Amino acid sequence: MSPSPRLLLTIDYESWFAPSRKYDFLSPQERRTLDDGFANDALDPILEKLKDVQASFYLVGELVEWYPSLPQKIADAGHEVGFHCQVHRPLTVLEDIEHDLHSSAAWRNQYKVRGFRAPMIKTIEDVYPLLEKNNFGYSSSLYAPAGTLLQKGNIWELPVSTYPLFGRPAQFQAPRNMNLPLVMGGEFPYGSSMMSGLFPRMVFKIIEKQLKAGLSPVIFLHPYEIVSPKKWPAEFMRGLSVNPLLYVFILDKSAFLHDLLRSFPISTIDQFIKESTQ
Repeated sequence: MSPSPRLLLTIDYESWFAPSRKYDFLSPQERRTLDDGFANDALDPILEKLKDVQASFYLVGELVEWYPSLPQKIADAGHEVGFHCQVHRPLTVLEDIEHDLHSSAAWRNQYKVRGFRAPMIKTIEDVYPLLEKNNFGYSSSLYAPAGTLLQKGNIWELPVSTYPLFGRPAQFQAPRNMNLPLVMGGEFPYGSSMMSGLFPRMVFKIIEKQLKAGLSPVIFLHPYEIVSPKKWPAEFMRGLSVNPLLYVFILDKSAFLHDLLRSFPISTIDQFIKESTQ
């Protein structure tokens, strides 16, 4: 029996500077200084907004090193604790992925982490054997139409949702990220927080339509889109002149989240996959 349709709400839990590649190669101490407590302080307000709705949180590992209480607070509130990366940057080299998995092993094992979400929703096919070796159960690291559930060895892949305009694609190999070929191929990546920032009402209507069709869309948001950093850091604001696309990440999506929470049934990805594969 197929699980009941629901919205699969996920939060890629990262610091405010994660969207910009400008900070990727700073030292951990420099990044912690830049974060300035934001990732720690934002969690309680987000948990309060969610109340008893369960979501999947994919944590950046260095945040757990800086603020060790983060995964416990998420778990205690009834949410899923997942893994995003150790340091937020493109993670498409096998040796880098192995390093991140090794660096995060202790807390992942403590919280029995089953879910992986690649940074920028971009990964490689070689990630799946590594995830299996490291006791993951699933990944959500591709873009594909809602209703797609792929088996990659013993790892399930439940992609972030797109809306196909010209029919369903036949192949779903990594990398399958948000880029021009994806969009020109007729897929609208409404599961991305970029789209919910630019077209919130359209995304809401698509989610509504997909649920009525019996599908379970996967979408993601970020903590800085729900709880805005006080006076968005000047460094990030200056970066908008170099990369205007970053603008969408400073938009307040808390009202959009509120509409989702009051309108749709919601669960974690882990729960949905367990129901789908039992």
